[in-house]
Amino acid sequence: MSQSPDEPAQPHPLRHVAIIMDGNNRWATERGLSGTAGHEVGVERVRDILDACQRHNIEVITLFAFSSENWKRPELEVRALMSLLGSYLRKEVPQLVERRISLKFIGRRDHFSDKLKALIVDSEAATAGGQHTLVLAVDYGGRWEITEAARNLARQVQIGRLRPEEITEQLMQQQMCLKDLPPPDLCIRTAGEQRISNFLLWHMAYTEFYFADCYWPDFDGAAFDLAIENYCQRQRRFGMRAKQLEERSRRA
Repeated sequence: MSQSPDEPAQPHPLRHVAIIMDGNNRWATERGLSGTAGHEVGVERVRDILDACQRHNIEVITLFAFSSENWKRPELEVRALMSLLGSYLRKEVPQLVERRISLKFIGRRDHFSDKLKALIVDSEAATAGGQHTLVLAVDYGGRWEITEAARNLARQVQIGRLRPEEITEQLMQQQMCLKDLPPPDLCIRTAGEQRISNFLLWHMAYTEFYFADCYWPDFDGAAFDLAIENYCQRQRRFGMRAKQLEERSRRA
C-alpha cells in the first residue's frame, strides 16, 4: 500500500538497540544500600529488557556492562562486578539457550581470570545459533576497538597483503567487534546522563539517542516501551532531506 503524502515517513526498522546502563550506584546510595546491591538489582532488569526486545522483535541488544575505564573504580567494587558477571552467566545461560538468544562478548579479555575467560567462551558456545543476540560489552572501549582495527590493517599493509589506498570504510568495518551485526538503530542511556562514554564510537554514526531520567535498576519493560515509542516517532534521514525520504517512500 502506498503512503499518503500527508503521513509521516515510516521509521527505519528497529533491529539493534544499545543501552548504557547507568545509575546503579546512585540508586543504591539513595536507598542506603551498598553499590553491589545496585548492580545486583540492575542484573534483574536485563531479563525485563530481553522480554521487551522479544516483544518488539528486536534482533540485537547490546549492553554496556563494564567499560575499560571502570577498572579505575574501587577494587572491592570491581571484584564484586566480576563475581556478579560470573554468577549471571552460570545462572542465565540455560535460560538464554531455551529462549534461543545467542550471547556475544565484545571487549578485551586479558584482564579477566582464567576461570572467567573460560566461562565466557563456554557461554558463547552454548548459546550459539540463536534467533536473537545479546551482546555484552565488558572491558570495552570504543577507542580501543578502533585502535585494534587500525593495528590489524597496519599489519596487513606491513606484510604486503594490503596497500594503504585499498583501505575503505567497509574494510575497516570488517575489523570491528560487531562486524556481522547491524549497527545500533537506537542507543538508550539511563540516569539522566547525556554522553556516549566511549561506547561503540565507530558503530553509532547514525544512531538515534534516548536519555531516560530514571536509574538503570528502575528501567523496566514499560520504560523500554516508552523509549521504543519515542524512536518510532522520529524520521531517520541518514544525511538526506525529509523531502527525499518522502519521495523514496512514495516510490516504494
